[in-house]
Amino acid sequence: MPLTVDEISRLLTVRGSQQYGREAVSQLEHALQCAHLAEQAGETPHTVVAALLHDLGHLLATERDQQADDEQKQDDLHQFIAIPFLRGLLPDAVLEPIRMHVDAKRCLCTTELGYWDKLSPASQRSLELQGGAMTLAQAQAFMAQPFAHEALRLRRCDDLAKTPQAQTPPLQHYLDLLARLVPGEASAVHERLLSEVGVF
Repeated sequence: MPLTVDEISRLLTVRGSQQYGREAVSQLEHALQCAHLAEQAGETPHTVVAALLHDLGHLLATERDQQADDEQKQDDLHQFIAIPFLRGLLPDAVLEPIRMHVDAKRCLCTTELGYWDKLSPASQRSLELQGGAMTLAQAQAFMAQPFAHEALRLRRCDDLAKTPQAQTPPLQHYLDLLARLVPGEASAVHERLLSEVGVF
């Protein structure tokens, strides 16, 4: 059974208040910044929503599964955790960039000179747990997959979305965008927006 839009909203609002790893932002701040950067870059609504939800797996993990970075001995595979909870709600154009965003980092470490040096210390640390840089053959196989380019662009937003007190649109702005991608939700969002401007 997939999550509802309301359940996603509660996850981001309640559990999103947690610190984002060792970065100087919360999980929600990171999600909003990532979505905002994708939107500013002119990405499709699907990629913007993927940017918002790319780390939802962290919020779905139970507290006992969450460890401090310096205690963590293996990757939490958060990029896969959220997929079963979103499949049936959102299309592959959203799900696949989420699933691939960790491998996108591994790919860029191989294909882009100086990329690793630009990663935050926490992201460099997690890269080690995630398998390190890809081999050239792995990077080529990654790039051949559908939605690989969207995943790479999402990854670049992810890397930049760590600025304390950055100004972004509110969560509701992106939840409305999310709802428009969900069958049956779009008309409800449209009616609510019309109501707000006094049409109904």
